[in-house]
Amino acid sequence: MKLSKQLFGWMIYDFANSAFTTIIVTVVYSVYFINVVVGGDASNGEMLWGLAVGISMTLVALTAPILGAVADYSRSKKKFLFFNTYLTIIFTALLYFVGPGQVSKGMIFFIIANYGFNSANVFYDAFLPEITTPDDIGKVSGFGWALGYLGGMLALVLSLVIIQYDVRWVFPMISVHFFVFSLFTFFWLKEVRLPSKRTNYFKTAYRRVYGSVKNMRRYPELLKFMFSYFIYNDGITTVIVFASIYGITRFGMNTQDMIIYFVLAQITSILGSALFGWLTDKKGVKLSLSISLLVWISVVVWAFFCRSSFEYYFVGLLAGLAIGSSQSNSRTMLSLLTPQDRQAEFFGFYTLTGRLSSIIGPILYGWIAHLSGDIRYSILSLLLFFLTGWIALQFVNPVKGLTDAARKMQTQTNGG
Repeated sequence: MKLSKQLFGWMIYDFANSAFTTIIVTVVYSVYFINVVVGGDASNGEMLWGLAVGISMTLVALTAPILGAVADYSRSKKKFLFFNTYLTIIFTALLYFVGPGQVSKGMIFFIIANYGFNSANVFYDAFLPEITTPDDIGKVSGFGWALGYLGGMLALVLSLVIIQYDVRWVFPMISVHFFVFSLFTFFWLKEVRLPSKRTNYFKTAYRRVYGSVKNMRRYPELLKFMFSYFIYNDGITTVIVFASIYGITRFGMNTQDMIIYFVLAQITSILGSALFGWLTDKKGVKLSLSISLLVWISVVVWAFFCRSSFEYYFVGLLAGLAIGSSQSNSRTMLSLLTPQDRQAEFFGFYTLTGRLSSIIGPILYGWIAHLSGDIRYSILSLLLFFLTGWIALQFVNPVKGLTDAARKMQTQTNGG
């Protein structure tokens, strides 16, 4: 694999946007929202936080398939990536103005920022098959995730310093981080500019999405994978949303402790992304993804029986190994099973599947914590998602799926 400006421009976007997931969704703003903005009953804050995540994911689920099809037809993935990226940057900075008791403002600003972040990823992911070859796709995706965790680590270290003065300054700092490093993407990542027609793109997108839904039975392996992804991604999303809250609520850890916790977890995340990317290229994406889901099952069981904050640090190291590999391999699997000329459109369906599942998990987690008063039962519920997702994945045949996608690409092009 030869590293070009095009490849680096794509991969560094992971470095830029991972600061948002790490700091806003997982470590700092989630805790700030529950402890400062909501205050009082932690279980009520957990329920509201799960609701905010669920609402933002619902909005993404409703718009991603249409916008993905529009991007394909108008050859404008980069424009959509730009718009949603800066939507996230602006509303992340505005979180600075959310104070104690301003629950509605805190939820609305976060919902918009998280919507932009997840929508941008639809178009970012769709560039992957354009910039690399099937032989290198696993490595490129894995290295992208590895860079992302380096970006997350930088954001964590800077946040550790800033929270000593005023935690709210962390939020505009993340905006600056995202803005500065995304510039490399917008200058160096080039979109293939094929001819496009002047037409009503939304009407055309509707016809294409409807046709895709109608003909999804022609891609049985893709359907099987998306069902598996729908299940296990629920568990992954919920871990990301509540991992920091779990440590603080159960073991009495503070924000500084959790930042250090995630700095350590980033190290194994980097190793996991690179290691499983190599394993994907050598042994296949299905085996690599299956192993990473087994690691997730171990993480959930260990977290349930964990008895101290010190032991929880080791749970985080194991979770770090799993998260980078599972997300990177999911992206790789979709690229392999999807016709090349429908990448943005089908990544829209992929996002639809992922975001629909992301609605259920966080809301369910917060609801169980609120009703039971014991957050351990919430974490145990994730075992069902990972185990069921792993079982469903075993029915996917990537070789057959790759053949189906290649054979029907020309038919799809003529039909579109």
